[in-house]
Amino acid sequence: MRKIVYIIIFVIFLDSYFVAHAEDLKDAIEFSKNDRVLIFAPHPDDEAIGVCGAIQKALKQNAKVRVVCYTNGDNNAPAFIVYEKRITFKKGEFLHMGQVRRKETMRAMVSLGVKPEDIIFLGYPDFGTMEIFTKYWGAVVPYKSLFARVSKVSYPEALSMNAPYVGDSILKDIKKIILDFKPTKIFVSHPADVNRDHRALYLFLQVALWDLEGNIESPEIFPYIVHIVRWPIPRGYHPELELKAPDSLANVGIEWLKLELTEEEIKIKRNTISFHKSQIKYNPRYLFTFARKNELFGDFPAIKLKTQISERPLWQDLKAYQNLEIDPEHKKDRENSITPDIAYAAVDNKLLIRLQLRKKIEKDIGVSVFLIGYSKKADFSDMPKLYIKVDTLGVHIKDKKQLIYSKAVEFEVQDHTLILKVPFSLLGNPDRILTFARTHPNDLPLDESSWRTLYLLKEK
Repeated sequence: MRKIVYIIIFVIFLDSYFVAHAEDLKDAIEFSKNDRVLIFAPHPDDEAIGVCGAIQKALKQNAKVRVVCYTNGDNNAPAFIVYEKRITFKKGEFLHMGQVRRKETMRAMVSLGVKPEDIIFLGYPDFGTMEIFTKYWGAVVPYKSLFARVSKVSYPEALSMNAPYVGDSILKDIKKIILDFKPTKIFVSHPADVNRDHRALYLFLQVALWDLEGNIESPEIFPYIVHIVRWPIPRGYHPELELKAPDSLANVGIEWLKLELTEEEIKIKRNTISFHKSQIKYNPRYLFTFARKNELFGDFPAIKLKTQISERPLWQDLKAYQNLEIDPEHKKDRENSITPDIAYAAVDNKLLIRLQLRKKIEKDIGVSVFLIGYSKKADFSDMPKLYIKVDTLGVHIKDKKQLIYSKAVEFEVQDHTLILKVPFSLLGNPDRILTFARTHPNDLPLDESSWRTLYLLKEK
């Protein structure tokens, strides 16, 4: 009799556990009629690939939805050649491709029920916005796009026609959109995405939200992944499969949220992706890979550094994220890789960065770190944006595009360990720091970390 009681209790426990677990997955992201959902897409088609299911669910609850395309995707030359069946290098032709992609997104989003007036295009340079974020601020000659060869927003339908290709323009547009719409939820590309525009959009949004702190209610942020090498697998339309977190991002502190889609929502997502014919012709199977049983959202946790006065730093370790330009299954590539494990500390008014390398720094092999400070007391445009490169010749520092000479940056190398010491004063005495590390070998695979955010906690 006692065994029967135990069995009944165990069955009840299992039943309640799985029901609760199912509800957690189902309720990971909920929408209501009071929501104002803002979708940021780096290129026309990313909104369909990454967030179409979320858009459907939001609209079903009568939430307000607004979609913003950051670029017009006019730099995809291979897709242009396949779609147009001709080769051209005229700048007007690439702007034409940007118009083709804009119209595809308009038709796709309207088919879902998004109002035309709630679809906004910014028109910034495809494949150029990370360069802008790290180098082009203030009174500088604007960035010139690679193929379209223009230095300002050149699409009449864009939010800020003729805006110069500088960071100030992009930040101003994003802040204006947020202030006008007052979103409760924002979906944006992921800082670990391999595509540089996807990363840059996340960074611009982060800075915009910091600037607007105190002026708006803080929205929920849901980053989504599109480009990770060899993910998702298998390619093609597989509505029966789940979209799982990439292996390279499985143990780096991200709490993934899974938004389950119904069979009908999956079909609608596939149909929505089908509007992007200019991209499908170039790679017919890839886009449909994302029409699966769920969508994934998640972000890295912030790194909080407490300023110390100590000879023994309290390191905040990060598990290395590798962008997987090299296949993790290939041992030879892993041996050649010098991808660092990274740790940070704040000691005696300096930021310390420890990189645990798999190989020693040698000729033609080095490490680079971006350090971009943010302070509530200064205009972000004026803040230093440092690029620090360490190789066998020493330390090389740039602030945006300007080479600077400073003995204030110290470094130590012991076997496979590199420690950089950067004064906070050189970073503009920031409250927060956006940081990114990468290796730059000549003939070895490129390895890099993701962009991460450091919060500096001041002693009271």
